Amino acid sequence: MNIKLVGSLIAISLIVCPLLYIFVGPVLDASQLETLKILLYICGGSALFCFVVGELTHNNSQMDKLWSLLPIAYTWVIAIKGGMDTRLVVMAVLATLWGARLTFNFARKGAYKLKFWEGEEDYRWPVLRAKKEFQPHWKWMAFNLFFISIYQNALVLMITFPALVLMSVDVPFGWVDALAAVLMFGFILYETIADEQQWAFQTTKWKMIKEGKKLEELPAPYNKGFNTVGLWNRSRHPNYFAEQGTWCAFYVFSIGGGIGLINWSIAGALLLIVLFLGSSAFAEEISGSKYPEYARYCQQVSRFFPGKKYQA
Repeated sequence: MNIKLVGSLIAISLIVCPLLYIFVGPVLDASQLETLKILLYICGGSALFCFVVGELTHNNSQMDKLWSLLPIAYTWVIAIKGGMDTRLVVMAVLATLWGARLTFNFARKGAYKLKFWEGEEDYRWPVLRAKKEFQPHWKWMAFNLFFISIYQNALVLMITFPALVLMSVDVPFGWVDALAAVLMFGFILYETIADEQQWAFQTTKWKMIKEGKKLEELPAPYNKGFNTVGLWNRSRHPNYFAEQGTWCAFYVFSIGGGIGLINWSIAGALLLIVLFLGSSAFAEEISGSKYPEYARYCQQVSRFFPGKKYQA
């Protein structure tokens, strides 16, 4: 992940999202605009918090902590303002289930503390901060402001827009909505399994390392350093695959509500996919620099979609 990629993401968002709204629709009514205003206040407050606290504490995982919580708040605000319509409530419940699972997974890594500004920082931020592209510090500060704080907060808000466009529809909950709910729940379950497998692998690996063993002395498959067990045997990032699938399924609800096959609320899901392409590439750059066998793993196994098994 570099400055050019970040700039491209922001530029694409600023251009494509308004064009989708203008030419694809639907146009928001007064009630939806009022609700959007509330959501923007929350989003803006979160962005300001992430930037200020991140700069003061040098812990840039403030947005990581809020990533799983904000969609819960957004979808319930929309559901309440939408009169607790069945479709909106189902969407909010599924978003809550997704958020609770992700919050638990991040919490057990030590991300949340009573002193809310503390907690374990995502391992990628220190690596990224040390890169020459972000020296001197003002460059990192700009990255923190525009990408970590503003862009990511805006993206998290945008992935919930399918609920916003459904506030004023009168189409009953139907089979497309049921399909969307099943898909979203399935992806949440898939991601839960992937995270549990990763947690079990890394916990066991680090336990043996802390006991004094070197990585190459560990039994297979731990001696590789990276997980190739279970879902990770057929996908390098099964958790990322499920995360993208979850919010694509969330978008399907807008189709069930009669908004149309393509509408502007798809922007959040599409931009999330682009974000994960960059994020996964950076994570693999780090893994490739630490683990000799990782390059062969990448050659054999699909990045996201489950495919061919890894042959050790």
